[in-house]
Amino acid sequence: MMNNSLRTLGEVRAEVNRMSETYWDEEIPVRDLKFDSLDTIRIDGEPHRLKPIAQKCIAWRLGMPHGYLQKCDCDLQSINLNRWLPEERNENLFFRFEGQDVRAIFTPRYTPCDNPEVLSRLDSCGYGDGTEVQCKLDDEFLMLNIPDRDREFRLNGKEEMQPGVSISNSEVGLASLTISAFCLRLICTNGMVSKTSVDASYRHVSVRILKEFPEVLNRTSQDLDRQRRQWEISVESPVADPEMTLKAFNPQFELGKKEQDAVDWAWPQESGDKMFHIVNTYTRSAQYPTLNAGESYHLQRTAGSILAMVR
Repeated sequence: MMNNSLRTLGEVRAEVNRMSETYWDEEIPVRDLKFDSLDTIRIDGEPHRLKPIAQKCIAWRLGMPHGYLQKCDCDLQSINLNRWLPEERNENLFFRFEGQDVRAIFTPRYTPCDNPEVLSRLDSCGYGDGTEVQCKLDDEFLMLNIPDRDREFRLNGKEEMQPGVSISNSEVGLASLTISAFCLRLICTNGMVSKTSVDASYRHVSVRILKEFPEVLNRTSQDLDRQRRQWEISVESPVADPEMTLKAFNPQFELGKKEQDAVDWAWPQESGDKMFHIVNTYTRSAQYPTLNAGESYHLQRTAGSILAMVR
């Protein structure tokens, strides 16, 4: 997994291509499937390990709570899954593999939007291999933030901030391809992802974003001036009880246990009595060492949502 420090887009591309070497897809007839357990599925008699996302995908498709299945022993898992498998409405299912492991399971109508294609579109828009980016990448999620040096500004005459664009994508269905406004705090490479008007208009339509990539990037950049004004207001906006504010925001933005631990870790490093410090607690928490890429993105997105509340 890559960390949050700045690196080049070429390095990210190399890592994405290395990971993609073991990825492949295939439509599988439902009649050829049989479960040994929630962990193992047989395809035409051959066993394949189900990765966590694939387990959740098939549990959802068959109408069974994933949490319930996890509590069952292997025999009961097998009985439940094989009982409801014939009820699947599609003759075939679309399987995504990593080697011989199953990454995710979808219907044949699913249109994949893969990371190499996203990076190829960036290249065609002028973001070459030497472009500096902030990236977190694993087998479930890509978070790619691209700061724009030409738009750099200062808060209070000392805090250097670089706006830019953020691109996130999940090849296994955790989220659709999204392009959003982004801001990097240079002193500690804290990053923040903002909700923008582009998010709403392109939500869940990854293929459309790919077709209109340059236009989407341009529309996203138009939100950066508004974001700058909100940062300036946050520096002057007092918070009466910062720690209670954090405790209220955590459930409001549906932070998981690891993400809340990350906020607790970040607060002493960013503590202060302004909204600026609250927002940067969440941007800092995205650097918590044990987070996966999706969790880091969620925290950066939470920071953006909180900044958007500043008036």
